[in-house]
Amino acid sequence: MFEKLYKKIFPIIKFIPPEIAHNLAIKFFSNFKKEIKPDDPILNTRVCNLQFTNPIGLAAGFDKNGEAFEGLTCLGFGFVEVGTITINPQYGNKKPRIFRLSEDKAIINRLGFNNVGAEKVLENIEKSLITNSSSLLGVNLGKNLDTKDPFEDYIKLVRIFNKKASYITLNVSSPNTPGLRELEEKDNLDRLVKKISSFKRKNSINVPVFIKIDPDLSKNELGDIADIILSSSIEGVIISNTSIQRSNNLISKNANEQGGISGLPIKKKSNKLLKDFYTLTNGNVPLIGVGGISTGKDAYERILNGASLIQLYTALVYKGPSVVNNIKKELVYFLKKDNYKSIDKAVGKLNK
Repeated sequence: MFEKLYKKIFPIIKFIPPEIAHNLAIKFFSNFKKEIKPDDPILNTRVCNLQFTNPIGLAAGFDKNGEAFEGLTCLGFGFVEVGTITINPQYGNKKPRIFRLSEDKAIINRLGFNNVGAEKVLENIEKSLITNSSSLLGVNLGKNLDTKDPFEDYIKLVRIFNKKASYITLNVSSPNTPGLRELEEKDNLDRLVKKISSFKRKNSINVPVFIKIDPDLSKNELGDIADIILSSSIEGVIISNTSIQRSNNLISKNANEQGGISGLPIKKKSNKLLKDFYTLTNGNVPLIGVGGISTGKDAYERILNGASLIQLYTALVYKGPSVVNNIKKELVYFLKKDNYKSIDKAVGKLNK
């Protein structure tokens, strides 16, 4: 049903400015309800003491304000991550700030953490969780542009969302907030991780905390991050955010727009980063693979390279809502073809 409908609608959608089209999608999914078919048991997996019916999640950035995650879950996602959320509401960067690169199957955005602020997002989440308490919900957190103390922003946000989130992600890697990627630097990341760990310990907070890193890191920077994560209580790493680097092969007229690029052009880079990080951490840290995933084969490759979970976003824009169930069907085929009894048996197999 979705596939046929989307094929009819997409030729019209592409003439609508991307941010308006996105807002219409949020409006639609905030009221969307559909019976969820049970997943094939081979897709069930347990990560950080959370039980996922399948490993395919929606990446942060789509449902920034926690308005539509219940409807989005009905598309077949195993989990949905909302945000990025900041303490105070902020408008973000000047419009236009989202650009389709249709010929390249990519999107460039420079949104800048536009959201309604933590208090309002919490209200939205609480409303939805009343009717759908079984949804696995990730909450992605970031700093306000004008904050005086970014470390304190993250502490405040963990305090606000720890009881409502299945897991929390510390976004230190968006390229669209000046100074944010400085938090990935060795001393800053070490300080942030220690502050979060101490806060969790003192307040008996058990929610898993992940870090989201960027795909433009050097080998040395990746090694530093791996060392910090291995000696901390951070439970997982999301690899990766959008990239500020551009391939010479891009053909869209929007290729030189500023911002982070997502989709097909970063698939290879994100996959390699994940593989390298899995090796650096000896497979001891759960990894979530993101970036250019649009087929079951893409998802399977990421799992074999070390991902315990997968996220997508851009594929949903170009392939429509049916992409989720199509990926799951293909993933079941690949797992069974290679005689794996479950997802976790396949994780990192190409590195062993």
